[in-house]
Amino acid sequence: MKKISKAYLLGGGIGSLATAAFMIRDGNVAGEQIHILEAALVMGGSLDGAGNPEQGYSLRGGRMFTTDNYECTWDLYKSIPSLNFKDKTVFDETVDFNEKHIANSKARLVDSRRAKVPVSSMGFSMQDRVELLKLANTDEDTLGASCITDWLSPEFFNTEFWAMWATTFAFQPWHSAVEFKRYLHRFMLEFSRIETLGGVKRTIYNQYDSLVLPLKHWLEEHGVCFVTGCTVTDLDHKIEDDQFVVTAIHCLRNGQQEQIQVNDEDLVFFQNGTMTDASSLGSMQHAPAKLTKADSTSWALWEKLAKSRSDFGNPSAFNSSIAESVWESFTVTLKNPAFFNKMIQFSGNEPGTGGLVTFKDSNWFMSTVLANQPHFANQPVDVQVFWGYALFPDRVGNYVAKPMSECNGEEILKELCGHLRFDLATVESANCIPCRMPYITSMFMPRLLSDRPLPVPPASKNLAFVSQFVEIADDVVFTVEYSVRAAQMAVYQLLEIDRKVRPIMRHDKSLQTQLDVLVKAFK
Repeated sequence: MKKISKAYLLGGGIGSLATAAFMIRDGNVAGEQIHILEAALVMGGSLDGAGNPEQGYSLRGGRMFTTDNYECTWDLYKSIPSLNFKDKTVFDETVDFNEKHIANSKARLVDSRRAKVPVSSMGFSMQDRVELLKLANTDEDTLGASCITDWLSPEFFNTEFWAMWATTFAFQPWHSAVEFKRYLHRFMLEFSRIETLGGVKRTIYNQYDSLVLPLKHWLEEHGVCFVTGCTVTDLDHKIEDDQFVVTAIHCLRNGQQEQIQVNDEDLVFFQNGTMTDASSLGSMQHAPAKLTKADSTSWALWEKLAKSRSDFGNPSAFNSSIAESVWESFTVTLKNPAFFNKMIQFSGNEPGTGGLVTFKDSNWFMSTVLANQPHFANQPVDVQVFWGYALFPDRVGNYVAKPMSECNGEEILKELCGHLRFDLATVESANCIPCRMPYITSMFMPRLLSDRPLPVPPASKNLAFVSQFVEIADDVVFTVEYSVRAAQMAVYQLLEIDRKVRPIMRHDKSLQTQLDVLVKAFK
């Protein structure tokens, strides 16, 4: 096992937090040797969740979990103590919670008549089946930078399967065929239960309170140094024995330029890119600002590093088309149970058991979900919070005559109530906070294998990449697991740790799983 002097983690998202934990737990690195530099004022990156009942709660998004996958994530959280239960880990509390709140959606799809769609069939034609099978079995070199639409006919995108799969995982037709194929294999267990979301697991609270806070607390107890309000702007380096070696970190902190010397025994872990860069919040009276790349903070450093080194990836493959990676979410805070009561009556699900309700004929392609309450650790018992999102915020609504991107919170609630046929009185005094995210599905953009760096590029001596924009064979982006796996791989390689990263569970190789999929596809 390699000994180090210091480690600098650039970015405070789950990738960096996991990196620090693996260094301490498996690399015998003292917490005092680890420094996490974050541009924002809080840690957690895209796993956020904040607010209060007075100003309203807000979370940009949520990630789907399973306990059948996520091997590295649960390996980590089996070591992190719960903040809610003495003598339990975060993994323990999550398993216990999901044994009490079992997912079984009874209103996965709702049509324009406000009728629950009975998903007795995936809606496939024989052509759909043949094309989907061909895509799933085509090697990634052949798929290349092609789009899903290059492999599937237009009729496929009108099937019940697509409506459920796309909104569960946030795919668009123009996204990467490679990523779509990886999802088909990685989550093959979910194919046969996609209409009930029976494989989906949830954390007790939102993922900031449930995952970020206990991990940050554990790192603080071990002495890790957290530096907020610190934007890393450049890295000095040298080439030594044909290897890239970081020698200094330039950052802007409190308006002042600072330089951190990186010595030979030091390591640097970089979160290159982020899905929530340049995101903006609106209010009940105002739509979110339409921020662009000019307002972003996370792409510039990666672009500098990649400009002269092909093994550091190609950020332009991911950040060059906001129109293809943007969507909008909204978080609603209620102090009146009327909306929740009507949703329970309509859907047949108690909060926390139903998952996404998708309005399949919605121009915005809108979905909403009622989590188990409370959804925030500081949420009073008489307050309810729910979340929703739409994949097509640039389209004019069915009940509001403007694109979602131009709507304030009041107008979004009007559109939602229109689809549900709920009287607006059910959301009277509600606080709806919309959030526009221009790069939220940038990881799904069509790309070549070379467009993402390996967690530790072959010619890098002390620099690793830990983010959604690295290359990990067979695993899928837009998951907490991807960042945690990247972190574990990078730490084990740079610290020469003699412990194997947990392999991906290949449920797609199970004959029973394959049979279940076959039966489902022909219903």
